[in-house]
Amino acid sequence: MNEPALLEVHDLVTTFPLRRGLTGAILRRPQQAVHAVDGVSLTVAKGEMVALVGESGCGKTTTAQTIMRQVDATSGSVVFEGTDVTTLSAGEMRPLRRRMQMIYQDPYESLDPRFRVRDAVIEPLVVHGLAGSKGDREAKLIDAMRRAGLTPPELYLDRYPHELSGGQRQRVAIAASLVLEPNLLVADEPVSMLDVSVRAGVLTLLDGLRSRGDMGILMITHDLSTAAHFADRIIVMYLGRIVEEGPAREVVRNPQHPYTRALLSVVPRRDPREQVTPQILVGETPNPMNIPPGCRFHPRCPVAEDRCKTIDPALVDAGADHRAACVLVGEGKP
Repeated sequence: MNEPALLEVHDLVTTFPLRRGLTGAILRRPQQAVHAVDGVSLTVAKGEMVALVGESGCGKTTTAQTIMRQVDATSGSVVFEGTDVTTLSAGEMRPLRRRMQMIYQDPYESLDPRFRVRDAVIEPLVVHGLAGSKGDREAKLIDAMRRAGLTPPELYLDRYPHELSGGQRQRVAIAASLVLEPNLLVADEPVSMLDVSVRAGVLTLLDGLRSRGDMGILMITHDLSTAAHFADRIIVMYLGRIVEEGPAREVVRNPQHPYTRALLSVVPRRDPREQVTPQILVGETPNPMNIPPGCRFHPRCPVAEDRCKTIDPALVDAGADHRAACVLVGEGKP
C-alpha cells in the first residue's frame, strides 16, 4: 500500500472580493473579485521536492499562503498529514504550524533586525512553548544551525542580521524553521534575492534536507532551470491554474503546453553551440478580475486556434505521470 501524501491540495480556490464603493453600491454594480487561485490540486510526499513555477502574478505565492493558512481559502481543501487545515480554528492550527514552516523570499525582511542570530533561531521555540531548559534550547539551537550550514555555529550566534551576507541571512531563516523540526517546508522564491554565487549553496542545502526522507518541500520559483535541477516534479501555473505537471526531467525535455515551452525557451543552455530561438509572449497576462473565456492562455498563445476561445481545457495525460491542459495535447501539434 502506498503511503499517503504529506500534503494534498484539492480544487483550491482563493479569491479576493473588491469593494464596490459608494457609487457601485448605488448603481448596484456586481461585485468583482480577483481570482488568484482557481482550482489548484497538487500533492507533496515525504522526501519529495515539488517546484511550483510561473510568471510573477500567476498565483504561486497566494497558493503557498493559502496552504499555510496565512490566507483563507474560498473553497477546496488542504490536507496536511491527514487533517484538512482549511476547517481548523486558529487555536487548532497552532500545533500544526510547528510541522509546516515557510521560508520567505527576502531573508532580511523575515528576520528582526533587533535580534541576534541566537535569539532569532530560539524565538520559534519560545512562541510554541517548546523552549524547555536552557540546555535543551542550546542543543536545539546548535543542531538547527549546523543543519542550515552555519558552521561553526559559535561564529554566528551573537551577530545581528546586518552583519551577515545575504546567503547567511537566508540560512539563519532556514535554521529558525528547522529548529521546530517541521515535516513540510514551503520555500517562496528562497534564492531570488541572493547573489548567483550563493544560490547553489542554499538550494543544495534544501535538497539535502528533503533527501533524508522525512521532509517534503514545496518550492515556489519562476526559474525553470533551478526547478529542473533540484525538483522531483514541476507544476506550471498560469493565471491561477495549473497548465502542466509531471516529473521534472520529463516536463523540461518534453514540454506539452505552449506556455511551458515559452518559459523554457529563455533558459540559457549549457552548450553555447545549442541555438534556441526565444519565444517572446505577446501582450500582458490578462486581468485576474476578468479571466478570458475558453483557454485562459489563448490571447498570448502562439499556436492558438479558434476553438481555444471557447474550450477551457482540463489537464489530460501527456505521458507517464505527465499532464497538460491544452486542446492540442495528443494531436501531435504542440
